Order: sequence, then structure tokens, then C-alpha cells
Amino acid sequence: MFEQSQIQEFKEAFGCIDQDRDGVIKKSDLKETYAQLGKLNVSDEELEGMLSEGKGPINFTVFLSLFGEKLNGTDPEETILNAFKVFDPNATGFINKDEFRRMLITQADKFTPDEVEQAFSVAPIDVTGKIDYKSLCYIITHGDEKEES
Repeated sequence: MFEQSQIQEFKEAFGCIDQDRDGVIKKSDLKETYAQLGKLNVSDEELEGMLSEGKGPINFTVFLSLFGEKLNGTDPEETILNAFKVFDPNATGFINKDEFRRMLITQADKFTPDEVEQAFSVAPIDVTGKIDYKSLCYIITHGDEKEES
């Protein structure tokens, strides 16, 4: 699910939150972490809501799986791929960038032109204006290698 470097970063974050260093994040740990960040008015209900996502004590393994669920909160790659196939009736693996832009701006949860440009900045678009949506699905679900370098 995660690369070794990511796991190390999560270990460091877990260590910062686990204030009493007992290997479990509790309400007191969260309260102290928020206080250190300058947020003193976090309600017990909010903290308990956060802790309830763990369905039990939040040790590092649970912490990691919670972040995995949050970070990989996108749909499975196959689901996203099937959504793109709607725009590719000939099953070429590509969709027209301009037509897709028009759909994003005018349909359903309308994107702003800036949001479309941001999405297209990581999309694999060839010189003819076609988006390789299989590669784009991979980027959506696994991240963009360009961002990590």
C-alpha cells in the first residue's frame, strides 16, 4: 500500500501525535497535539469522533490503515477506468481533450476552467490532443511520479 519512505514519514507523524509514547493514540494525545498547534478549543466530541474511526485502540498499524483509507479514498482504478470508457466508445484508450474539457465544465459537478487546467497539467496528453486515460487512472490512484521527484 505504501512505499518504505512513506511508512517512515507516518511513523514520525505517529510519534509526534503519541505524546506519552505508549504506542497508542488517545484523546489526551490528540488534545495535546492540537494545543501544540495552537488550537485549544477542540471539543471532546470531535476528538472522540476522530478516535472512533479506528474501531478500537489506535496503534501504529491502525493509524497506517486509517491513512491508507483516507489517502486512497479514490475509487478503485477499475471503477475510474470504466467511467472514462464512457467517453471512448471505440475503446482506443484515449479521449479527446477538448471534448473532455467541455464535459467537465458543463456537466454534473462542474469544474472551473482553472480546475480543468490543473487536472490537465498532470494528464498524459499526446500531440494530437488525446488523453491516455489508462495512464491518467494510474496517476489518480497511485500519484504522479513527477510530483515525487
